[in-house]
Amino acid sequence: MKVRAKLKRILWASYWLATLLGLSCPPIQAAVSVIDGSGASVQLAQPARRIISLAPHLTELLFTAGAGGQIVATVDYSDYPSEALKIPRIGSNNAISYEAIVGLAPDLVLVWQSGNGPQMIARLKALGLNVYVDAPAGLDDIATTIEGLGQLAGTAEQGAQAAAQYRQTLADLRRRYSGRQPLSVFYQVWDDPLLTLNGQHLVSEVIQLCGGRNVFADAPALVPKLSAESVIAANPQLMVASGTQGERARVLKQWRAWPMIDAVKTDRLYFLPPDLLVRHSPRLLQGAEILCQQLEAARRQ
Repeated sequence: MKVRAKLKRILWASYWLATLLGLSCPPIQAAVSVIDGSGASVQLAQPARRIISLAPHLTELLFTAGAGGQIVATVDYSDYPSEALKIPRIGSNNAISYEAIVGLAPDLVLVWQSGNGPQMIARLKALGLNVYVDAPAGLDDIATTIEGLGQLAGTAEQGAQAAAQYRQTLADLRRRYSGRQPLSVFYQVWDDPLLTLNGQHLVSEVIQLCGGRNVFADAPALVPKLSAESVIAANPQLMVASGTQGERARVLKQWRAWPMIDAVKTDRLYFLPPDLLVRHSPRLLQGAEILCQQLEAARRQ
């Protein structure tokens, strides 16, 4: 009987020890692999816990995918959501501190192909860092990126939910607006120098989504530099500026100097906060909704 009681105590002690060890040791997480926007395979032995984001929209996408708390550094203008303002900065999109990046020992570095550039990407890879390249070619790619970042950060469930919500909102916008009466649109990125975006940029796809046609879609450069004469010759039915209310008066004054343009004749002149349309994040669909409503207002005229 004494032997049996002693054996019972040993078994109970072993059980509680195993339980305590199970509680104190984190579960072993499997390796993850994702194809990035450049077509390269990004492979991690386990989900990333220390992430550096080198573009504001990628910072935003990490928060969307549930991994905002894992960002150890980012770049200037990463200001959304508000929690992003607390993250340390290591430079801008085209001027970063490689020494600081290496010192932070990140598990993963996120870069924007067109914004950060091939030289920065190559150098980061040469340093032996795990690099994810974002290169969205269309609106649908934003959802794919959210899912991929969720997988790499170990927040796949939240990433999948956010991606599904984005896809649903995008589908709703397409259903409501894409078949509307087409209007020719000039989208002004900046006024001095006068800049727009060609058909390869996501903004052009948003214009098309709303039933519009980008008058500079065929321009050879992604961000063409224009003359006033080229805008007058394009004769858009609607003009939209990327800007704030504070910039409205100055831009309107410039546009009013072109009374021969249909958009100016009919006062189809609009503005959109740049963060809601040029950042490749779910907020882009908020900007799309505003732009679609602006085109609807122009049609009613």
